Amino acid sequence: MKHKIGKFLLFGALLTYSFVSFIPFFWSISTSFKTESEVFLNHILPQRLNFTAYVHIATKITPTLYRLFFNSLFIAIVVVILHLILGSTAGYAFARLRFPGRDLLFYMVLGTMMIPDQLRVVPVYILLVKMGLISSHPSNFLAIFLIKAVGAADIFLFRQYFLNIPKDLEDAARIDGVGPVQMFTRIMVPNALPIIATVSILTFQGTWNDLFWPSIILQTPNHWTLPFGILEFQGQFQTDWPPMMALVVLATLPILLIYLFAQKFIINMQLGSAVKQ
Repeated sequence: MKHKIGKFLLFGALLTYSFVSFIPFFWSISTSFKTESEVFLNHILPQRLNFTAYVHIATKITPTLYRLFFNSLFIAIVVVILHLILGSTAGYAFARLRFPGRDLLFYMVLGTMMIPDQLRVVPVYILLVKMGLISSHPSNFLAIFLIKAVGAADIFLFRQYFLNIPKDLEDAARIDGVGPVQMFTRIMVPNALPIIATVSILTFQGTWNDLFWPSIILQTPNHWTLPFGILEFQGQFQTDWPPMMALVVLATLPILLIYLFAQKFIINMQLGSAVKQ
């Protein structure tokens, strides 16, 4: 009986948390279909569906909606690829290879997680300026890629996952004459699909929603990303809420679709990491 009550309370708490978490997104969807006059009324739903906000962001904003989506998607995809390549190789090195100072170097990498971007923005910006990467040319994108090429959290996640892969696989591969590179590409990577999917989703989401570094580096409207487009509707004295929420809804859809597609990999990773192999 106590077990059933505890299970019921747990489900109730999770359901309540899910409902509270969904409220902001529901409000965004509802507001995107409202008129300006309806925004400040105490109506949860619009009196009728109004697509004016979506027509506005599709035809009247500068830069265009296509350009904003393309820039955000291009930057996010390249950053995800860099995170997967550099994070997985570094994680594999820290997990499986033996070299002097390995543990100390790993702790130093983890220590960088305690340094916020705001603390290093000045030296990084000066360095990028001296490299000629802060300009009105597409070299801005290269600056973004260099800054966000890899993260300590990715290295940590890959390392922990590779540590849980049985060493028997490595021993059998070595008997067959497999070298370190083939060991990584043929043994480790195929068995790491859950963590690859997880890192990809987290990296894509973080890059897609990032405003801090793009606001500092991207110099021209043609290079702006979706967060810039959302800010365009926020003025000093008033905010154009329906178009702003319409763009928020459209910007959220790719993250939602990617998560729905790859959620099974995340669940497998969580279940796999719960049991030490």
